[in-house]
Amino acid sequence: MDSLRTYILLIISCIAFCSNKTFAQANNNLPVDKIVQLAEEKYRSFINHYNNPLVHLYSFDDDSALLTVNYKDWTSGFFSGCLWYLYGFSNNSEWKHYADEWTNNLQPASLLTNKHDLGFMLFTSFGNGLRFTADSAYKKILLQGAKSLSKRFNPAIGSIRSWDNGPWHYPVIVDNLMNLELLFWAAQTFHDSSFFNIAISHINNDLKYRFRKDGSTFHVLDFDSASGMLLTQKTWQGYSDASCWARGQAWAIYSLTMAYRYTHNKNYLSFAEKAAQYFIHQINKIPDHIPYWDFNDPGIPNIEKDVSAAAVAASALIELSNYTPTSRKLYYNTALQMLTSLCSDKYLCFSNAAPNQYFLLRHSVVNKPRNKGVDVPVIYADYYFLEALWRYKHYKDK
Repeated sequence: MDSLRTYILLIISCIAFCSNKTFAQANNNLPVDKIVQLAEEKYRSFINHYNNPLVHLYSFDDDSALLTVNYKDWTSGFFSGCLWYLYGFSNNSEWKHYADEWTNNLQPASLLTNKHDLGFMLFTSFGNGLRFTADSAYKKILLQGAKSLSKRFNPAIGSIRSWDNGPWHYPVIVDNLMNLELLFWAAQTFHDSSFFNIAISHINNDLKYRFRKDGSTFHVLDFDSASGMLLTQKTWQGYSDASCWARGQAWAIYSLTMAYRYTHNKNYLSFAEKAAQYFIHQINKIPDHIPYWDFNDPGIPNIEKDVSAAAVAASALIELSNYTPTSRKLYYNTALQMLTSLCSDKYLCFSNAAPNQYFLLRHSVVNKPRNKGVDVPVIYADYYFLEALWRYKHYKDK
């Protein structure tokens, strides 16, 4: 692993040296193959130590104890998704075998109706399985997941409910927009407009209240369960109700870009750009372009970064750059700046020691206000990092 580390850091040093090159010159440098090789070493090590497809890699706790989850957790699909990307990058049947094995053990998640996270759980796993293998057996599970997610939709409010607990009436969080891809896909694949109508209703209602004038987003919208009127705009994972939680902003960029892909609704594209412009404005204040966990924490710069927000945003901006000719270079180059930093020794983990031995990226923040997962590796950071590298590689090859 030392030689791999040396090679990757040498390439990244060259990118940094050439950072003022033009757009066309700058987009051919990330050592994708070597990072995939590093991921193979990391995930193979986890599989060898915990060869149980019912156990899904998640994170480490504050005592450097490994945290895994079962199929019921919102993060359960990301490890399978990482394995599918390894198969996509390598075409190695070993990774197809492992990805299929871990994915199939998530089937019970498709029946859950107490989760708004079924898109995260199923589209990262079964969705990528379908994409990389065209195995139609995955469609049945995804369709069932879409049906289960639809049951959380309340027509009187026009939105899918997020949580069933906590101090809320009818909470709808920004993360929930990410799960709508499962509904868009089901509508497109099975020609069922009911899924499409639910997704559209949710987005349209969301966009009435999600954004501030400056392009930043609220984390939680809480509605009256009977009337559907908005009660409050708050946060659960950000610094304050008036602040902008970085990963939430990244979710907004990603999900609205995805929604535009399925609908070609220019209003969704406009809001995706609004979210992106705010995010870019904030990270341009930061030398390495990796966001702080909350853009308005008064402790900046002496606070934690969140690489998961960077990975999500980088992946989203690469896709967004395809839809916006006038801002194409800005979005693509911003994604490249973040990916370049994520490939550096500061964030990319080459160590075989806890707490990072099974993860590519370190320095994520899960929920700082509740002191949960502060400055830790998390599997969804790895997932969106690999996805961003996949998009980068195929964007570059166009």
